[in-house]
Amino acid sequence: MSAVLEVSHLTKIFKNDRKTHEKSVLDDISFHVDEGEFVTLIGPSGSGKTTLFHLIGGLELPTSGDISIHGVSTVGSRGHIAYMPQQASLMPWLTIEANIVLSLTIAGIGQREARELAREWLGRVGLEGVADSYPDVLSGGMQQRVSFLRALLSPQKLMCLDEPFSALDALTRQHMQAWLLSLWESNRRSVLFVTHSIEEALLLSDRILVLSAAPAAIVREVRVPFARPRSETLWGDPAFIGLKQELYEMLRPASAL
Repeated sequence: MSAVLEVSHLTKIFKNDRKTHEKSVLDDISFHVDEGEFVTLIGPSGSGKTTLFHLIGGLELPTSGDISIHGVSTVGSRGHIAYMPQQASLMPWLTIEANIVLSLTIAGIGQREARELAREWLGRVGLEGVADSYPDVLSGGMQQRVSFLRALLSPQKLMCLDEPFSALDALTRQHMQAWLLSLWESNRRSVLFVTHSIEEALLLSDRILVLSAAPAAIVREVRVPFARPRSETLWGDPAFIGLKQELYEMLRPASAL
């Protein structure tokens, strides 16, 4: 299986304008995401997960190390990933369909093809009835579905999802997890996912990378042993509960600081 993303010995140190103070955020991080693989990062708050996404997306430069996508270094270069932030970030003056079409045309897809893709996929996920509506009439869960569709339909092979369900209530979040799981298993894009939820990580992922507190280092890699397709019924499995507790014990000391 070939790697879509390779992160090699990545270190990030922030300095103030006068260079009199330094803050080390990432410390010699190396990992990969293979073709069609779902990899999740978990760690305590402030451990640098979002900074890592900014580096992969080309928004920040590393202090040292390299990032490559399909074997080509992309350090400081944008446009190589499909990104889904914590908030849906839909443009309120555009309809739902127009929000998707705009993101696809920016990514280089022709206007006609973008419109056809938007219509097709809104129908496939049960949102055809809101295609001509504006974001403010949609629930938080529906807005996140639209945001995910934008990332899914973008031509980039790697999707980076930064705590996309953190702002949702518990029941909506559970529904969105099941929805994302079913959609991803039918599509199998390469995904790098950030969450604070151990249950969410175990339900969705092929592998989980556990980060330490800042300066973040990868302290453990967990290969999730549960067969696909998966559903929420997995939460009652003794093996699931045991692995959840194991991960919780790893994170608890750092979280308690």
